[in-house]
Amino acid sequence: MSETLPKFNFFTMFRDGFKSMTIGKTLWTLVIIKLIIMFLILRPFFFPNFLNSKFDDASSKADYVSEELINKSKD
Repeated sequence: MSETLPKFNFFTMFRDGFKSMTIGKTLWTLVIIKLIIMFLILRPFFFPNFLNSKFDDASSKADYVSEELINKSKD
């Protein structure tokens, strides 16, 4: 009566799930392409590293950030 259940493995679950997909593979490739475009192409243009361009050392960066946080919290 006491049958042992097979051990549950997340890797095999995902592997078997991705193997049986038809439309899902296309959607996953679109999601991966979109993430590559967002992080590797658009991010450097729209979100430049402001602190590295303004300050040289870490202490002046930290002072600037703490002053800005304090000033924003007072408003």
